[in-house]
This record gives sequence, structure tokens and C-alpha cells, in this order.
Amino acid sequence: MSITLLGIESSCDDTSAAIIRDGVLLSTVIAGQDVHRQYGGVVPELASRAHQQNIVPVVKVAMDQAGVKSAEISAVAFTRGPGLLGSLLVGTSFAKGFALATSIPLVEVHHLKAHILAHFIRQEGVEMTYPQFPFLCLVVSGGHTQLVVVRDYLDMQIIGQTIDDAAGEAFDKCAKVLGLPYPGGPVIDKLAKTGDAHAFSFSKPQIPGLDFSFSGLKTSFLYLLRDRMAVDNRFKEERLADLAASLQNTIIEILIEKTVNAAKQTGISQIAIAGGVAANSGLREALTAEARQRNWTLHLPQIRFTTDNAAMIAIAGYYLFQAGIFSSHDIEPMARMEF
Repeated sequence: MSITLLGIESSCDDTSAAIIRDGVLLSTVIAGQDVHRQYGGVVPELASRAHQQNIVPVVKVAMDQAGVKSAEISAVAFTRGPGLLGSLLVGTSFAKGFALATSIPLVEVHHLKAHILAHFIRQEGVEMTYPQFPFLCLVVSGGHTQLVVVRDYLDMQIIGQTIDDAAGEAFDKCAKVLGLPYPGGPVIDKLAKTGDAHAFSFSKPQIPGLDFSFSGLKTSFLYLLRDRMAVDNRFKEERLADLAASLQNTIIEILIEKTVNAAKQTGISQIAIAGGVAANSGLREALTAEARQRNWTLHLPQIRFTTDNAAMIAIAGYYLFQAGIFSSHDIEPMARMEF
């Protein structure tokens, strides 16, 4: 008998729904929220209100595109956390209501684990290679930077993580200082293509082990900009591409160095990346070059599965469903959630 999952993602500012049947993606729909651009970052209250407006039509479109009726859905998977509490509450409440109305199981999903499992989304007519267990995954997003050993679909262990800011946050906050629109990461990536990656040097904190730190890098970037602007008020405008390229190069070097060390320590040569920053072209190119040099088998997710999306929630829910792991209806969303 087929297993058909409805996935719901609402952890931040994207409302998304997806339908997966037996691990194969039938549809995925995302409604973004442009309202946050004028504020230079996500405003939690506005995000939760937009989710309330978007959740029903997004789910309807996903079901219509998949040609699936509610009676055919085996379970509903939803993001429990981590994320913005108000946003998570909208998705959790909808999932509970849908599950109660259709008498189907409820499956809670950890947002970061779902990012990793996005590598296993199957699509009709699309040939892909999937990571072999165990593999090492670099999870890089606006809120998290982690190195995770993945032994099975439901067996994962963090072996390194940021002790302060995430790599994606460093991209976005430095972009804001440069006067670039939100989200800043993709803009930095685009500007970096025409800049000199070695034009400027920024701090790379020497954190022992496999943990990361990006707060010192942000401070170093801010101080350089302040000092150069004091001498030449056109500095930022004239050297924008070089600043973007140098910033991106520094972040990538930090990520690559820790990933190399993790691969050496674990002896794992199956390497993957996940999360929003996994869409960064510079990081993908650098990892590809590193993989070629070190004989890694590298797995890069499709760009559309790097950012927050319900397809990854649905595929994570699919494996939890197969394992018989369900949630009760008194479950509550969590802004912070243990891995």
C-alpha cells in the first residue's frame, strides 16, 4: 500500500506544502514573504501573520498539483522546530487540525534533520545519486552551522557546530552593513563573481576542534569598513565587489577547513552539504575542487531544496512514518530544539 505524506514547513518566513508518495515528490509549493525586505530581516510577528494567510491556499495548491485528495493522505508531517515560535505555531496548528479532520497520524520533524534528508528526495524522470551511509554533512544556514555524521535516515550526530553566529548570519549582517538588500547572502554571492577574493583579509577565529565561530569575522569586516570609509567615503561603493568576494572567500575557507578536518577524523569520504547557504556558488565550487583533490564523493543538493521547503519535511516524515514514529496531538512547537 502506498504511503502518501503531506509536508508542512513554516519555521521562518516561507510557507510551504509538499506531497510525497513512497519517497517520490509529487508537488511542492512555497509562498514567500517580501514584506521583510523593507526591514532588512525577518520580523517574527509579520511572518506569523503571513503564514496564517498563506497556509490554506498553499496546501490546496500542493494537493491540486499532485492530484491527491485528503482521503489519500497517509499522514501529515510538520516542522516542530527549531525556528520562529509564532511561525511554527501556525504550521503545527494546521497540521494538527488536518490530522484530526482526516483521522491520520501526525509526524513531527526536526527542521535541520530535514535539510539533510532533502538529499533523498526522489523525482520522476530525474536521475540522482544519493549519499551512502555513513556520510558527513555540512549544514549551513542563516541560523545554524553544523557538521553532522549521518549513519542512517534517523541516526545523526553533531560533531561540530558554531559557538556563536552562523555562516548565513555573517553573510546577511555584513551585507546589511554594505547597504545591500535582504536576504544578503545571494547578493554577496552574485557580487563576488566579479570581485577579487584576496583583496582584503578578515579575521578567522581559531576555534579548537570542529566547532565554528563567525562573530569575530563580522567584527573584523565592520572595523575594516569603518576605517577605510573614514579615509575615503566612496570606498564601499568603489570596492563593493572586492569586499563581497573577500568576505565570501573567508567564510568558505573556514567551512572547508573544518570539513576537511572532520573528514580526516571520521575517515568518511562521502561528503554532503545542506541548508540555505548550500546554494552559494562559491561554496559549491570550492567543495567540488576539494572533493576532486581528496577523492571525496560529494553530494550537492538541488538549489530548490537548499532553502526552507516542505519537500524536505515530507521526506523526513516518510522515513519516520516507516519507522512508526508518530506524535501526539498535545505536542507543542519549539523555537529551540535538541538535535
